[in-house]
Amino acid sequence: MTQKLSPTAKRMKAQRDLLYAKSPYRKAAKADSQRKRRKKGSAFLKGKDYDHKTSSFKSIKANRGNSGQGTKKEGKKNYKIKK
Repeated sequence: MTQKLSPTAKRMKAQRDLLYAKSPYRKAAKADSQRKRRKKGSAFLKGKDYDHKTSSFKSIKANRGNSGQGTKKEGKKNYKIKK
């Protein structure tokens, strides 16, 4: 479901989102996930995401929202990412 934003707010959000996506942490997390996916093989990974907190592959649904606890309290120190 998309947010109902004014054109100005939509542009500003797009800029913020892009800056976050290009941050060193997000680049490292994405590269790490891609390495793990290439190593594992494709048949097993259908419909799964890599969870940096538990260092395992989970269903996409299970890998959202900190296992039902929400995302406000979770921090980057809980994640294992090789740089």
